[in-house]
Amino acid sequence: MKTRIALTATLICGLLLSCSQQQKETATISGLNPVDFVTLANDKPVALFVLHNDNGAEACITNYGGRLVALMVPDRNGKPVDVVLGYDNINEYLASPGNFGALIGRYGNRIANARFSIDGTEYPLPANNNGHCLHGGPRGYHACIWNAKLLNPSTLELDYLSPDGDEGFPGNLSLKVTYTLTNDNAVDICYEATTDKPTVVNLTNHSYFNLSGQDGSQILDHIISIDADTYTEVDATLIPTGQLASVEGTPMDLRTPIAVGAHIDDDFDQLLKGRGYDHNWVLNAAGDISRPVARVVSDKTGIVMEVFTSEPGIQLYAGNAMNPRGEKGKKGVIYPSRGALCLETQHHPDSPNQPAFPSTTLRPGETYHSRCIYKFSTQK
Repeated sequence: MKTRIALTATLICGLLLSCSQQQKETATISGLNPVDFVTLANDKPVALFVLHNDNGAEACITNYGGRLVALMVPDRNGKPVDVVLGYDNINEYLASPGNFGALIGRYGNRIANARFSIDGTEYPLPANNNGHCLHGGPRGYHACIWNAKLLNPSTLELDYLSPDGDEGFPGNLSLKVTYTLTNDNAVDICYEATTDKPTVVNLTNHSYFNLSGQDGSQILDHIISIDADTYTEVDATLIPTGQLASVEGTPMDLRTPIAVGAHIDDDFDQLLKGRGYDHNWVLNAAGDISRPVARVVSDKTGIVMEVFTSEPGIQLYAGNAMNPRGEKGKKGVIYPSRGALCLETQHHPDSPNQPAFPSTTLRPGETYHSRCIYKFSTQK
C-alpha cells in the first residue's frame, strides 16, 4: 500500500511539473490552466493538451473522455472566441454527468430497449435513457481515461482498449482517435477501431457549440442549414420508427438557412417529442467527406462553422435538456437552456435493431473508419 501511495504521489508530482512547464512555455489563449486538469482517475493520469495552428487558433483537449474543453477561433474582427461549452477544471468534469465535448461510444445515440443481437446472440446493455441505452451507457467512452500522445503541436492521438463486455458490448475493441487542428481553422477528428469479436460501433463527438462565445446566450439566433431531404422519424422516447420522413413542408426542413429558433417550438409532432430539435438527419452527401453537410452562423461574431463527415447521418441537438435554471461553466458564465447546439456525425440511431439502416456491425479483420471535420471561418 505504501509503495502504491508513493508511486501515485510521484506520478502526480511529475504531471504537475510537466503541466506547469507547459503553462510557462505555452500559456493558453483560452485562459485555461493545464495544472487545473492534472489528476489521477481510476489510477490513470489525466491532463490537458493544447493544440495550436499557424494562424493562432487553439484547441484544448483532456484525455478524460477525450473531451474538447476549449476551441479558440477568430471572429470577424480577428478576436479569438471560445466556441465550445465546458468547465475550467477536471474536478467539475468528473462531478458532471454531462457530455460536454466528449468522445462518445461504443455506440453514439440510442439503442432501443437496451439490447441488440448479432449472429443470433442477444446482448443486454445498460438502460440509462427511458429504458434504452444512450451513448454507450453511463460508463461509456465519455467517462474513460484515454492514453494520449502529442504527435506535433497541432495533433493529439488518443487510444483506448475497450474490453469485451464493456457496458455489455461484445469484443475487445481497440480504438484510436486523432484530433488535428489544421491551418484552415478546422478540427479534424479521425476515428479507427478493430475488434476480436463481432460487435457494433458508432463513434462521435459531443461538443456543445455556441458561435457567439462564452457569453451565456442561447443559440436560437444562430442560422443553420443541413443538407438532408429526410430524417429518421422517432417515437415518444426518441427511438426511430424505421421510417425516413421527408422534411418537405415541415419545421425539419433546414435545407435553406434559417434561425434555429424560427420553428423549434412549433406544434409539430416530432418537435414535441424531442422538446425541440433532437433528431438524426439523413445526409444527402451520403458519406462524401468533400461536401459540407451542415452550416451554422452567428451574426454576433460572424463566425461560420461548416461540418464535413464520412457518416450517413447527423444529429442536431439544440440543448433542449440543458438545465433550465442554468449551469455554471468556464469563467463562471451561466449556460442557459438551449445555450448551445450539438452536431453529432453518426450512423443512424438504433441501427443494430433496424435492418434497413446502414449497418454498424464490425467484425474481426475489418477496420472501422469515421471522420468528422468542424471547419471555422468568418463572414463580414
